[in-house]
Amino acid sequence: MYKNDKVIRRYSEPFKLKILDELSIGKHTKSELCKLYSIAPTTVNEWIKKYNRKDLMNTRIKNA
Repeated sequence: MYKNDKVIRRYSEPFKLKILDELSIGKHTKSELCKLYSIAPTTVNEWIKKYNRKDLMNTRIKNA
């Protein structure tokens, strides 16, 4: 595989919702979830828009 080759990944509906749920309860920050599951932050932002979860759009802090 070459450096510029892109891998297209498809995520299941339950997986997307699981990520958004974890983000909403404050278990992890968006950047932590992206690193943990190897997802691009822009992908998570697309899911937030798709599921109309504007409350999660600018989540930067982690609840204790």
